[in-house]
Amino acid sequence: MYEGLVYLNLFLFPLYSITPNSIIFLKNGDFMKVCVVGTGYVGLVAGCCLADLGNDVICVDIDETKINRLKKGEIPIFEPGLAELVERNSKEGRLNFTTNLAEAIKDSETIFIAVGTPMSDNGEAEMKYVYQVAEDIGKAMDSYKVIINKSTVPVGSGGKVMEIISKNYSGEFDVVSNPEFLREGSAIRDFMEPDRVVIGASSEKAAEVVKGLYEPLKSEILVTDVESAEIIKYASNAFLATKISFINEIANLCGKVGADVETVSHGMGLDKRIGKHFLNAGCGYGGSCFPKDVKAIMHTAKENGLEMNIVRAADEVNKRQKIIPVEKAEEMLGDLKGKNIALLGLAFKPNTDDMRDASSIEIVKLLLERGAKVNAFDPVAKEEAKKILPEISYGGTMYDALKGADLMIIATEWNEFKEMDLEKAKEVMNSHAIVDGRNILNKQKALDLGFKYTGIGR
Repeated sequence: MYEGLVYLNLFLFPLYSITPNSIIFLKNGDFMKVCVVGTGYVGLVAGCCLADLGNDVICVDIDETKINRLKKGEIPIFEPGLAELVERNSKEGRLNFTTNLAEAIKDSETIFIAVGTPMSDNGEAEMKYVYQVAEDIGKAMDSYKVIINKSTVPVGSGGKVMEIISKNYSGEFDVVSNPEFLREGSAIRDFMEPDRVVIGASSEKAAEVVKGLYEPLKSEILVTDVESAEIIKYASNAFLATKISFINEIANLCGKVGADVETVSHGMGLDKRIGKHFLNAGCGYGGSCFPKDVKAIMHTAKENGLEMNIVRAADEVNKRQKIIPVEKAEEMLGDLKGKNIALLGLAFKPNTDDMRDASSIEIVKLLLERGAKVNAFDPVAKEEAKKILPEISYGGTMYDALKGADLMIIATEWNEFKEMDLEKAKEVMNSHAIVDGRNILNKQKALDLGFKYTGIGR
């Protein structure tokens, strides 16, 4: 615990402006010693933000190279504001990194499990990393701890973690579900200004401990049973994925009947029962959460004798949506064999270098199958993309990628692409055709400049 009075500025990172009102005074004893197991996306963001709230945080990973990089201030993932958080909290002694899990557990009051739960071949969440950490925690514990499942885990995992720890530790402990709702590209804001904090606990004592970590954020805290908390995470992502697939189906209908999906989605979003968020038509969703969580909740339902027909349809629509930009390219150019295609955007969304289930991967695969040549550009994800798509060319700028192109496909809605100089693009391209897979360009301006233009449902 910390001694005396300490002040904390919740908003020190660049995403916020600093005002006197953002300074909170926390009394002696309000800070905790926290261990975060796993320094992937969720673990690193959670650990840094908890440290920024004044807690004494130690992040653990078995990857010694990653830990050594973090100790030097080198960030293994791209996330705006994260490097500054690591640097400041490391310098001020609130954030440390280690490979020694046993020692970190003994020194901590709360232990977050934030390791990966990748999707297996049958769609089930792979839980071996979570269960291995649970075993290691049980072997290392020497006093009461609250173990917090931050990893996205299927319903029933909390009980399994408790069972594993109990086999290795006979003392008192609690297991809590505390699902994450972080969006890549705005994860720090999402942690510090959450819509809600969900705490699934079977013990009032454990719930109060975890509430203490989040109370400085002044957000709504929902305390529920462990199973409900686990389902809330999957249900939320499955619903948002369904909303995206729904508007994409409407966009495809708009394209057939001459309507504009941008106007349609705006009109829908004005209805407060529907809301405007996640009604942006495009070439499909990707990333580390939606594809995996959609399949995981379908798998859980099947194990319990149920079929999730709406969620399954959302998944199928999304797979189909990633094909549409290539079909539109064929409508514009005919046979794509030998054609030069500029692909703008590789990451699954802007403000990240994450390529997991990115629409660009399927687009490139289809273009190459049709004999096209692909020159791509992404402001951040180019190096990650090269590992996955080594067979294509990469431009140093978007205009390098557009040079000599017969057609451009926009696959990620980076602001840089929204602000594209279309006159310059026209000068460097071989012919002037645009497939706007994210509906980010000014359609009328493109047409006025002599481009052939097609979007998704426009």
